[in-house]
Amino acid sequence: MKIEKEQILSDNKKDIGVHEESFDFLANSLDRKGVDVHKVIKDLSDFQVAIPSWALGAGGTRFGRFSYYGEPANLEQKINDVGILHALTQTAGAISLHIPWDIPEDYKAIKELATANGLVFDAVNSNTFQDQKNAKESYKFGSLSNTSKAVRDQAIAHNNEVIKIGEKLGSKSLTVWLADGSNFPGQHNFQRALQHTQDSLQEIYATLPEDWKLFIEYKPYEPNFYSTVIQDWGTSFMLANACGEKAYTLVDLGHHLPNTNIEQIVSTLMMQGKLGGFHFNDSKYGDDDSTVGSVKPYALFLIFNELVYGMNNNPQNPYPAWMIDASHNIKDPLEDLIQSLEAIQEAYAKALLVDQEQLKLAQEKHDVVLCQEILQQAYRTDVRPLLERARLNVGGALHPIKAYRSLGVRGNLIQARGKHSIATGL
Repeated sequence: MKIEKEQILSDNKKDIGVHEESFDFLANSLDRKGVDVHKVIKDLSDFQVAIPSWALGAGGTRFGRFSYYGEPANLEQKINDVGILHALTQTAGAISLHIPWDIPEDYKAIKELATANGLVFDAVNSNTFQDQKNAKESYKFGSLSNTSKAVRDQAIAHNNEVIKIGEKLGSKSLTVWLADGSNFPGQHNFQRALQHTQDSLQEIYATLPEDWKLFIEYKPYEPNFYSTVIQDWGTSFMLANACGEKAYTLVDLGHHLPNTNIEQIVSTLMMQGKLGGFHFNDSKYGDDDSTVGSVKPYALFLIFNELVYGMNNNPQNPYPAWMIDASHNIKDPLEDLIQSLEAIQEAYAKALLVDQEQLKLAQEKHDVVLCQEILQQAYRTDVRPLLERARLNVGGALHPIKAYRSLGVRGNLIQARGKHSIATGL
């Protein structure tokens, strides 16, 4: 199914009057405060978030998986689904592939299909956290950190192959997340495991094309529950430095212990010029991979406040790669992704409203109360009319979820694909 612009325009006509009224009220209010509303809208329109190919089907846990029907059964269908998201939101202009789940059979046709849907290919992701069919070596006891050189060499070769696949698609970055670690004390030597990982990453980095970036992800626990080789941002940062200037840390919101000050991590990495990418999700207990902004919206806003500050004040840091990395256990995956995109844009818009000069003066005067007031004034602003106008200006839907349902997207997908198609991925 492909959503045509005329369908979106027709659907928008139903709500345009209400939108105009709410937008004018907010725009006038912000204008009186000295906010450049047109610039905010332009920034929102330009902000694009990659959709991972593995997030377009129903998610699951180690206990079970429940299909949502009409799932994309191949890469072509996944690209079409992201095209639906982008048509409605005008915010999902990229797709991130996980290899070997989504290796193209016809690269030319896949690139043409992506272009037809208004998409580019974001970072490619390697997979050494599970054994692949016909693989000679097993990753049961680790991949890039394994005590066996044969296993490490196999994992390195896989990452190099992923880079080659990405080159054919026009991607410019490789994301490496390792499940490597231990479940019991004494199971492995921390230093040797870390050294093996660093050596392996340096070998992969050596094959990286000149205009590419290497993103090194981290996670404190799971699937191993005693130790993880790359367990925190400091370890990732250290490994990125050991690799070179094209290697960066990737921050995943869910990959932190409870109550970690993620906004401070973001700020530190950007100051050092080493924040390469960002994976959005939300959590209540750990790496829950919940809908973005569904549990901790204020924390998301505080993180975006640091991201906006860093993008404006840290030219040494490249523009970060944005991606959603969530699991949709009981929701329609496309509706869940739309909700996540909306939450990301909302947090970004509110961060753009923070008066950074006023905040700086309050900080220098140690006026703690005023500092909080400045942040919360921006956070309490209902920015949804700004998001609506940003979408409207570039041909998106005023209300993407409403349009998705009124156009009967899921029903059309089920009719075309059947109830029992299954998406590849976790």
